[in-house]
Amino acid sequence: MERKNAWETYDKSQEKKVMKLAEQYRQFISTGKTERECVRLTEKMAREAGYISLEEALTSGDTLKPGDKVYAIHKKKLAVLFQIGTEPLEKGMNILGAHIDSPRLDLKQNPLYEDGEMALLDTHYYGGIKKYQWAAIPLALHGVVARKDGTVVELAIGEDPSDPVLGISDLLIHLSGEQLQKKAAVVVEGENLNIIVGSKPLKSKKDKEKKEKKELILKALLEILKEKYEIEEEDFLSAELEAVPAGPARDFGIDRSMIMGYGQDDRICAFTSLTAQLQAENPKYTAVCLLTDKEEIGSMGATGMQSRYFENVVAEVMNLTGQYSELALRRCLQNSHMLSSDVSAAFDPNYASAFEKKNIAYLGHGMVFNKYTGSRGKSGSNDACAEYIGALRKVMDDASVNWQTAELGKVDQGGGGTIAYITANYGMDVIDSGVALLNMHSPWEVSSKADIYEAYRGYKAFQKAEWN
Repeated sequence: MERKNAWETYDKSQEKKVMKLAEQYRQFISTGKTERECVRLTEKMAREAGYISLEEALTSGDTLKPGDKVYAIHKKKLAVLFQIGTEPLEKGMNILGAHIDSPRLDLKQNPLYEDGEMALLDTHYYGGIKKYQWAAIPLALHGVVARKDGTVVELAIGEDPSDPVLGISDLLIHLSGEQLQKKAAVVVEGENLNIIVGSKPLKSKKDKEKKEKKELILKALLEILKEKYEIEEEDFLSAELEAVPAGPARDFGIDRSMIMGYGQDDRICAFTSLTAQLQAENPKYTAVCLLTDKEEIGSMGATGMQSRYFENVVAEVMNLTGQYSELALRRCLQNSHMLSSDVSAAFDPNYASAFEKKNIAYLGHGMVFNKYTGSRGKSGSNDACAEYIGALRKVMDDASVNWQTAELGKVDQGGGGTIAYITANYGMDVIDSGVALLNMHSPWEVSSKADIYEAYRGYKAFQKAEWN
């Protein structure tokens, strides 16, 4: 069954809408390169759309009624938005769930050191990466440093055109004969992903210190951090600092039909889900947008999907509507319908042997539905039921959404996972859906502007869906 290229279905007016949304998205991922930055953007957009915080709702004591909008943020790295529907919550919610963490390099707790007349930062990579892709590219440093007195310093070094950039060196081709004989997984090893941050020694007037030259480059760097950011070396013990590719997302292709940028897995689904949520109007079932953390490392931790936070915040919202009981909460979660919005692999003609052409997504063919992810024999997958997929087909077709189905490559080629299996534990209907990417998990991923637009349209249609 062939699916049309979405670009073929657009008139000039629709193309303008595609380009406008894509530009908003390009700016979103250029600004939101960490979970905290994404949550900050989410809160700003939510408040502009008339949402109030859960804390404000609790303080007011007012009962939430249909049409009311409320959001909750957890540890500045997870956000949930609700627009109350006309149906009782016990009958379920329509949930758009995506994750806002992306593969990157995290600084270790004791990262700073000097070696070979250079100052460096030691890193520990986060999520699945090809380590060699992170060498010899410009990097920026984003995150927070928490001091002992409770104050927090925010850092973003390498994004402004006037900023310096950082980076990891690579071995010159003239000396890399032995390196090039290694398997790709160890061409650059994890412990060698060390970021160069300086090479200029501290100028000391003390003859003894000048003679010893003991870590003068490191001392110079620490002086800069102290002077500009009021950060001491010990403060790195309580820091969350992430090295990410420097620079904004860019239009990709001479025809400007695509976007190349960092972190599109999975902020492309987060942005389209959030935009659809903010534009929902008088939903029958309570519309929810869930933007979670830690998916790239198994959804563990207090801000991951495996925590109880989402369940707890649903209980709080039900209580504010006057509908809470433990049984009602269980019914609400079980009766809900969800799109686990995550990216899929797009067919790449340069690596055609990794894909099965009849069951792979193509750039520009619309949003993607994955009945199951997991690996090989569907291990670790959520396998969506036929009835739910049938209902979704009608929702999308009735809204004239361009969509396609896919698997993640050939059966024995590999695999991957999402948050779908976690929410499926409540008994709700859930399927993976999202946007196809080239270069997934690389520093610079590629998406189609048409697919961004169709995902947004598909998510809007889903938030209005009514179920038998």
